[in-house]
Amino acid sequence: MRTLEIPELSLVALVGVTGSGKSTFAARHFLPTQVLSSDAFRALVSDDENDQGATRDAFDALFYVVAKRLRAGRRTVVDATHVQRQDRAQLVAAAREQDVLPVAIVFDLPVALSYQRNAAHRELPEHVIRRQHDALRRSVRHLHKEGFRKVHVLSTVEEVDGARIEWEKAYNDKRELAGPFDVIGDVHGCRAELESLLTRLGYALTRDDEGRPVGATHPDGRTAVFVGDLVDRGPDTPGVLRLVMGMVAAGTGLCVSGNHEHKLVRALDGRDVSVAHGRAESLAQLAAEPERFRKDAREFMYGLVSHYRLDGGRLVVAHAGLKEEFHGRSSGRVRAFCLYGDTTGETDEYGLPVRYPWANDYRGAATVVYGHTPVPEATWVNNTICVDTGCVFGGSLTALRWPEKELVAVPAERTHYEPVRPLAPPERPADLLRVDDVLGTRFVETGLHGRVKILEENAAGALEVMSRFAIDPRWLVYLPPTMAPCATSTVDGMLEHPGEAFAAYRADGVARVVCEEKHMGSRAVVVVCRSAEVARDRFGATDGTGAIHTRTGRSFFAGEVTERLLARVRAAVDSAGLWAELGTDWLVLDAELLPWSLKAGELLRRQYAPVGAAARHVLPAALDVLDRAAARYADPATITALADRQRIRLANATAFTEAYGRYCWPVHDVDGELDGISLAPFTVLAGEGACHADRDRGWHHALLDRLVAADPALFRATRRSIVDTTDPDSVAAGVVWWTELTAAGGEGMVVKPYEGTERGRHGLVQPGVKCRGREYLRIIYGPDYPEHLDRLRQRSLGRKRSLALREYALGLEAVTRFAAAEPLWRVHEAVFAVLALESEPVDPRL
Repeated sequence: MRTLEIPELSLVALVGVTGSGKSTFAARHFLPTQVLSSDAFRALVSDDENDQGATRDAFDALFYVVAKRLRAGRRTVVDATHVQRQDRAQLVAAAREQDVLPVAIVFDLPVALSYQRNAAHRELPEHVIRRQHDALRRSVRHLHKEGFRKVHVLSTVEEVDGARIEWEKAYNDKRELAGPFDVIGDVHGCRAELESLLTRLGYALTRDDEGRPVGATHPDGRTAVFVGDLVDRGPDTPGVLRLVMGMVAAGTGLCVSGNHEHKLVRALDGRDVSVAHGRAESLAQLAAEPERFRKDAREFMYGLVSHYRLDGGRLVVAHAGLKEEFHGRSSGRVRAFCLYGDTTGETDEYGLPVRYPWANDYRGAATVVYGHTPVPEATWVNNTICVDTGCVFGGSLTALRWPEKELVAVPAERTHYEPVRPLAPPERPADLLRVDDVLGTRFVETGLHGRVKILEENAAGALEVMSRFAIDPRWLVYLPPTMAPCATSTVDGMLEHPGEAFAAYRADGVARVVCEEKHMGSRAVVVVCRSAEVARDRFGATDGTGAIHTRTGRSFFAGEVTERLLARVRAAVDSAGLWAELGTDWLVLDAELLPWSLKAGELLRRQYAPVGAAARHVLPAALDVLDRAAARYADPATITALADRQRIRLANATAFTEAYGRYCWPVHDVDGELDGISLAPFTVLAGEGACHADRDRGWHHALLDRLVAADPALFRATRRSIVDTTDPDSVAAGVVWWTELTAAGGEGMVVKPYEGTERGRHGLVQPGVKCRGREYLRIIYGPDYPEHLDRLRQRSLGRKRSLALREYALGLEAVTRFAAAEPLWRVHEAVFAVLALESEPVDPRL
C-alpha cells in the first residue's frame, strides 16, 4: 500500500492525461465539496463538460472558487489534466497567493490504458491523448522545481488502487498544546538574565558536568516559548543556545526563528551575510565551541519554524508578529513577515527600516505575542503584545504567562550592547471601532447566545447615534438590554399579571425566582473608577472618573454634575468595602435613575402635560357646557350621552395625570449637592477580571444593600420577594405582593431567575420578565387604556422576547470582554450591536 503524505492545508493538483483515473481517485479519497473538476466547471459555464471553447471561462470560475476555499482554510483538490507547465504554474500561483502548499499527485500510467478508457467514454482522438502523455513525461521530473512542495507519482494501476492519503499537520500547528506557557522575549545572548527569568518563573535548571545550564523544567508542567533572536549582541550566545536547545529537546520549551537565527545560519554556512548587529560576536563565541556543538546549533536554528499556533489557536507566537490572514499558513511571504515584520520601505534617521505598525490594524481573535522591535515596556495593542523589552540594551527580559496574561520581567545585569536607535514605546493607536468593523451585515459571537446577526440597515442607524450623540466611547463598555414583558394575561381587567411570569419560568424548569420592585425611572449605567489614575490607566480617559449614561449611550448630565454624583457613588463603594472585596478599582453598575422626569422632560412637555391641562381645564369646561345644554332641552338623551362620554375621558385623563405625576419631582442643586436625584442599583455588573452577571441574586442583593446603607440619600432600596414557581402557595404570595405593590402606586416588578443566567429546554432563559401594574400601563398606552384592553391583548411578543435575549447576550459579551482587558474595538463590537438592534421594528410599549 502506497501512503501519500499531504499537508492538511494545501492545494492538491491531480496531474495526468485524460482517462488516467484522476476523477475516480478523487471520488474515493476526497469529499465531493473538496474536488473542483475542470469538466464540472465547463458544464457550469456552457452546459457541456466537453466544450473546449469554454475552457478559459471554466478555469476563471474554478480558480475563483479555489481562492475562496483556501482563504477559508479548506482543503482543495483540482481535477484537471495539468500536463502543460503553464497550467500548473497557474495552480502554484494560486497556492502562493493564499500562502498554502501546492501538492501534485501524478498519474503516470501506460498510455494504452488511457486509450482504452477514453474510447469507452469521451472518444478523444488518440493523437490528443498521445500529446498529453508526451507533455506529462517531459515535465514529471521537474515538478519540484516548478514550486510543488510534494510530488507523488503513481505509475501503475495497483499503486493507484492501493494508495492511502495521510494528512500531515503543519509544522506550526501545535494547537493541541494547551499550556500553560511562558512566552519569553528576545534573549540576544543574555544567558545570565535568562537563567534569572526562568528561575523567577519557577523553572528548575538542569546543568551539565561543567555547571552549564542545559535544560529547565517546571513543577507545574509549564512550557517556555521563545520568540526567537536567541543569538547575537550578548555575551553568551552558545550558553543561551545550549539551554534552549536542551529545553526544546526535552519538550519543556518551544522556539520560533528570529531574523538573527536566520542570518546566523547563513553566516555559518559561509553565505555572503553582513556581520553587523552583533553577528560578529556570535561567530567568535561559537568558534570557541566544539565542532559538534556548532553543527548541532546550526541544525537547531535551521529547523526553527516561522510561528506556532497554540492552545486551540488562541495563542500565536511569531518573532516579528503575524497578521491574522497568515496564521497557520506556509509560504515564503509568511516566513518573511514572521522574521522581519512589515516595513514601509523607508529608513529612519538611524538608517534602520521603518516598521509598519501592523498591530494597530489587528482584528484577530487569537492573541499574538512577538518580539523583534525592542520597547521599554511590554504593552497590549489590540490583541497583541511585544515582549522584547531590550534586555541586551540594558532593559529587561520579559515573559508573558499564558493564559494568565501576566507579565514577569528581570532587569538586565548591564548594557551589553549599545542600541543604534533609542528604545521607544510603540505609538499606541486609539483601539476604537473603525467604519469597516461595522459596515454591512455582521455576525457577533457571544458566549451566551451564539452568533447574533446585525443587519446592515440597523448598523447604519447605530453608527449615526454612536458617532454623534454617545459619550466618550472609552467609557462605553456596556449597554443594557430591552426587557420582555410577561405573557398577555386573561385575568379580568389585566393586560399583565405575575401568574404568567411564574408559569413561564416554571415551564422552563426554573423553580426559584426573585421579584424585584420596578422603579419608574430611566435605565442608567454607572461606570465608576476609584481614582483619576485608574480612569487614565484602565480606560484611557482623562476627562473624568466615570460615566452615567442612558440605554443608548448618552450622558444624563454635564461633566461637572456627573463627577459630583460619581464622587458620592465612589464614597459609598469605598464605605461598603467593595473595592477590596471584589479586587477591582472600577465597577459597572446597572441601575435606574430617578426621577423619571430627568430623562423624559421633552416627552412630558409634548405629550403628557397636554393631557393634564385637558383634565384640569378643557374637559371640566366642556362638561359644564354640556350639562347646561342638557338642562335646556326636553329630550337631552343625546347630549347626556355625550356628557357621560366626556366624564369618562375626564376620569381617565385625571387618572393618567396622577399616574405619571407620581414619578416626577423637582431636582435642586443645594450647596453643590443634587437634592432629589436617586439611584436604584439592581446589578453589580462587572469589575476587573470578572463579569458578575452569572452570580445568584442573593449575592447582588447583599452588595447592593451595603451601598444603600452607605448613602441612603443617593441609593434607593429595592423591595424584593422570592417565589418558588412549583409551590402554589408561594406563587399566590407572589401575586399578593405584586398586587399590594402596584395598588400603592408602584410601577410593577421584574421577575428574574434567582440563580442568575439559566438555560431551559429551548436555550437561554429570559434573564428578567417585567410585569407592570394597571396604572403604570395607563402611562404607557394612554389615558383611555382600559377601554382598549381587548385590542391590546392581541399584541405579539415573539420579536420582543427574541430581541431581549440577543441584547442581553451582547451586553454581557461587551462587559465581559472589557473585564478581560480585550481591545476596546472588541468591546465596542458588541456594544454597537446592542445599539443596532434597537433599530429593529418592535413596539416600544411592550
